[in-house]
Amino acid sequence: MFNQIKKHLSEKRYTWLITGVAGFIGSNLLEHLLVLDQNVVGLDNFATGHKRNLDEVKSLVSRERWANFRFIEGDIRDMETCRNACQNVDFVLHQAALGSVPRSIEDPLTTNAANITGFLNMLVAARDAGAKRFVYAASSSTYGDHPALPKVEDVIGKPLSPYAVTKYVNELYSDVFARTYGFQSIGLRYFNVFGPRQDPNGAYAAVIPKWVAAILNDDTVYVNGDGETSRDFCYVENVIQINLLAALTDNPEAVNQVYNVAVGGRTSLNQLYSAIQDRLLKRVETLGEKSPVYRDFRPGDVRHSQADISKAQRLLGYAPGYDIDAGLEKAMDWYVGFFKQRCNP
Repeated sequence: MFNQIKKHLSEKRYTWLITGVAGFIGSNLLEHLLVLDQNVVGLDNFATGHKRNLDEVKSLVSRERWANFRFIEGDIRDMETCRNACQNVDFVLHQAALGSVPRSIEDPLTTNAANITGFLNMLVAARDAGAKRFVYAASSSTYGDHPALPKVEDVIGKPLSPYAVTKYVNELYSDVFARTYGFQSIGLRYFNVFGPRQDPNGAYAAVIPKWVAAILNDDTVYVNGDGETSRDFCYVENVIQINLLAALTDNPEAVNQVYNVAVGGRTSLNQLYSAIQDRLLKRVETLGEKSPVYRDFRPGDVRHSQADISKAQRLLGYAPGYDIDAGLEKAMDWYVGFFKQRCNP
């Protein structure tokens, strides 16, 4: 199915809007769409994204393809900015948000403003501009305290953080816009996405780049809890695939739905640490084995997470090409190269 989508894009050029385009997932979407000769508008305020991500994409595509990209520096909390970005756009890939459970606990007001007010601004602007479809980043945090595994889209629990509340509200708004205005949307509940350009720095960095950075810098690696907490880690190219499938599907049953985006596996933090360290030891001769330091569980975190991806497989033709091992192999070279460049600019 994904090959059919890529063939379709090789024959027809659309205009896409990517919000959060300078971020981790946004910049990967940008790279893939430009390689497919698409027109792309990008919106970002650099709150969590980086200009270096855009510069890297520019270095990886031809000058002609880069000319198909128009960047707008702006904030989704500003309605006029959203309206400007949505003009003459066929598809919206809404990735902009303030992620991180701990950040939302520390500052729920800012998380709410970006993730709910900003989301609603984009939804209204895209509807008014006549966009064909609105594909947005939802979150596995929506499952909250529901204990069952694997997670199935129509069974959720109570949210465990302000961040989880905001992502669930996104789904509610999208459903209402479908029912009230006939505006098409698809939500993608991301499970622990990782890969190139994921920020390794800062208090809210995701676990994989944060641990890679710590090991390479000979810093302490901290594990929250006993290390048996588990997650369904998903390589970013799987996410690219399902975003394009969601935008272009012609299956009417597939629209106005939410989908799990993962691989359907479970990896404990202890297993993850070993997998990362083993790969780094093979790539960097000066590294030695080192044990992590365990500390208290983090407030708002769920104990185990695993996705049932059968709905996305059935309705969208989603077929993840990377499990965690294949994803780590591909991502690790980028991480090592990134840190070598930072140390030797």
